[in-house]
Amino acid sequence: MITPQQINIIKSNILVSQDIPLKDSVYEALRKTIIIGEIPAGERINEKELAEKLNISRTPVRYALLELEKEKLVEHIPRVGRIVKGITIKDAFEIYDIRKALDTLATVKAYDQMTDEDFEELKQLLLTGEKYNDANEIDLVLQNFSDFNNFIWEKSKMVRLKSIVTKLSEYLLYFRDLSIRSSDRRDLALKEHWLIYRGMKNRDKDQIELIIGEHLENSKQFILNEMKRRNIN
Repeated sequence: MITPQQINIIKSNILVSQDIPLKDSVYEALRKTIIIGEIPAGERINEKELAEKLNISRTPVRYALLELEKEKLVEHIPRVGRIVKGITIKDAFEIYDIRKALDTLATVKAYDQMTDEDFEELKQLLLTGEKYNDANEIDLVLQNFSDFNNFIWEKSKMVRLKSIVTKLSEYLLYFRDLSIRSSDRRDLALKEHWLIYRGMKNRDKDQIELIIGEHLENSKQFILNEMKRRNIN
């Protein structure tokens, strides 16, 4: 059953905003808490009890749990109830294998269609990221990294591919945000982004594949280390 400590973590992850419906806030909070392993696999979640402890109605909790079932993060077992499944190290390996293939494809498609002005805009984005990193503005660095990826996806003009990768990446974003708070990882990621930029300017597909493979491998290792530290198998 959910412990008082886990309830406090869920509460801390709930974003209170007039722009976000409560059911979505509860869903995101539960999702994050499960993915980063604060509620471990095998834990039972009782809808009524959770609603009472969060001091909210059962409706947003029910919505959240149903959405998590669709994502296979929670499983409903007859006569037992809802059990947390979470994500595993095996899931992380699978996601990164898919990311490598799709990121390479998107990057190649992007540079084939980018103008000199587009490359200058991407360069300025990287320079801005360096400024944020030098100032230790971690949240701005995280946003800059997302902007870098989104820029490439937009220029690839592959809408369906972008939606697939975005959905896959959501599962690891929480771990990425944790790992990127390491200054060493931020420095390395910035260098890798510059290498990707130069590979795109050279329009060198082999170079791009090599750089993206190394970039994602480094990212994967940081995330796997974090998962292991949290006893996620």
